[in-house]
Amino acid sequence: MSATAAERVGDIPERYDLHQNYPNPFNPSTLISFELPEATVAEINVYDLAGRRVIQLVSGQFAAGRYEARLDATGLPSGVYLYRLETPSYSQTQTLVFAK
Repeated sequence: MSATAAERVGDIPERYDLHQNYPNPFNPSTLISFELPEATVAEINVYDLAGRRVIQLVSGQFAAGRYEARLDATGLPSGVYLYRLETPSYSQTQTLVFAK
């Protein structure tokens, strides 16, 4: 399992958002997009259904913008996982399915 830095991909959005990963289900990698309307510290973590963090996908200070990060789940077992965007003022969770 590995994480890749998020890449800025567009204009400044009007609100926070964590998009559904694509493709879903996936094997072994998927793209996660998120939007930040202001400069902020942000993290995206991936959790198993027991609530244990299995991957920290992105973490750091971000400028306002639209971002994409590729999740490589090689090494994780097949199953349902949660991914969560967290900033000091916002959080959102989505579900993804890893199918080997």
